Amino acid sequence: MTEQKNDATDLLDSLFRRRDVERERMKKSWKVVKGEALPAETNRMGIYRWYLHPAMQTCATRTMLFWSQEIPPGSHSGKQKHQGGRVHYIWEGRGYTIVDGVKHEWEEGDLVMLPLKPDGVVFQHFNTDPRNRALILAAEPNWYDIHGVDMGSGFEQLENAPEYKDR
Repeated sequence: MTEQKNDATDLLDSLFRRRDVERERMKKSWKVVKGEALPAETNRMGIYRWYLHPAMQTCATRTMLFWSQEIPPGSHSGKQKHQGGRVHYIWEGRGYTIVDGVKHEWEEGDLVMLPLKPDGVVFQHFNTDPRNRALILAAEPNWYDIHGVDMGSGFEQLENAPEYKDR
């Protein structure tokens, strides 16, 4: 086997370059994310405000995903298949989440946890209050950059939220 030589760099030096780029990015990154400054995004799962996401290069950390999800009165989220390992804190409201066909009721102050499963989990949130929104805070590790988006179990949108309009 012949050794390849790149006159400009070697693989170790490439790590040092990545370090330097990351240090420069960190100097300009957000250390506090102001929620009121975040735009609402209506996506296939519903109404989100992203605080941390792998595509958000301006945040000081990219190791987590964190978002809020608003579910209008009497509505529901999209249905999704996901690896699991995600937590949902119920900030406001009451309703239930169906996880792999099993209904789990929740109210303000509860935590809904999606278990890690080799074949993933299928889940969907429902707001049972006909007058008030449900507000859910969700977090998960950024496994997407490590394991890929499918994470070995598939990542599928099975049903869209009613508020989502196909583009």
